[in-house]
Amino acid sequence: MAEKRDYYEVLGVERSADDDTIKKAFRRRARELHPDVNPDPAAEVQFKEVAEAYEVLSSAESRELYDTYGHDGLRGRGASDFADFGSFQDLFDAFFGGDMFGRAQQRAAHGQDAAVQVEVTFAESATGTERTVEFEAVAPCAACEATGNAPGSTLQRCGMCQGQGQVRQVARGPFGQFLRTAVCPDCHGRGQVPSSPCPDCQGLGRKAEKRTLNVTIPAGIASGQQVRLVGRGHAGEKGAQPGDLYVHVEVAADPRFRRDGLDVVTRVPIPATDAMIGGSITVPTVDGEAHVEVRAGTQSGDQVILRGKGFPALQGRGRGDQRVMFDVRIPKVQGADGRAAVERLAELVDERAYSEEPGFFGRLKNAFR
Repeated sequence: MAEKRDYYEVLGVERSADDDTIKKAFRRRARELHPDVNPDPAAEVQFKEVAEAYEVLSSAESRELYDTYGHDGLRGRGASDFADFGSFQDLFDAFFGGDMFGRAQQRAAHGQDAAVQVEVTFAESATGTERTVEFEAVAPCAACEATGNAPGSTLQRCGMCQGQGQVRQVARGPFGQFLRTAVCPDCHGRGQVPSSPCPDCQGLGRKAEKRTLNVTIPAGIASGQQVRLVGRGHAGEKGAQPGDLYVHVEVAADPRFRRDGLDVVTRVPIPATDAMIGGSITVPTVDGEAHVEVRAGTQSGDQVILRGKGFPALQGRGRGDQRVMFDVRIPKVQGADGRAAVERLAELVDERAYSEEPGFFGRLKNAFR
């Protein structure tokens, strides 16, 4: 564990500093480290260090222990419990009585995200496609134009917050009791409530509705990935941004293909006779059929590369290839005539035609010796 720094050094004050100087030093450092001002990820760690130092030095009892015994004198007293206090904003609410710049906390709630799932074929995942999705999402109420008021009704001052849009709460934090403000739960920060709520949305200004959207599935997407549609999720409170819609994509299995990174792998069976003498065959690709030349003497496991027939990169350039792997199929010999024909073929094949690891005909020739 890293050694703790001296608390006076952390706050940038002398050991003889009075309480007011320590408090001002903490406020200055806290403002410097707020994430709205300081985007450095290290700011959070530094802020916790500053808050811990202030928690100790702002108390006469803990400060005396620290001055006498250092960090060892504070063990077991919970001086570092600030690490679990919560977010930056919670701390500034506690210490500054609002946010750090004194703005009222009337933040309308952001809309929630929505999610749907679609299935595409293997070929569609490589070439791209479109899908129509249906889902249910919270939307602004059309009947009251998102005001929450019944037709002909008026707005009246909220009784909970007395028209302020926020309520004050006394809570206990690492610095003792403090006053914080929060968005009024009755009027959601608007300061007014309808005298007669809209019957369609019960005064909420929002209601669930069914939606239909056309979604573009990009070429190269893999099973388990998702498409994000910004602002297509649930509506937020009035004045707030809606959530997003996440379309989760599942790619159906295809017995003809297998994905390997950006490459497509296809295993193609060919007769032993074609493997011996060569020829041209038709193989499936994600773009349709393609002709492939089989060279004479092809063995099981040999492959041909079809350049640019794989998956495109979702972010970037280039496209993978298709690897066509041959699976040489050996026929079953039936009847005496078939056996005789194979024996004759084995005698005609020159010994040099076999590789170091003889295939079927090499083994067959050896079997008839």
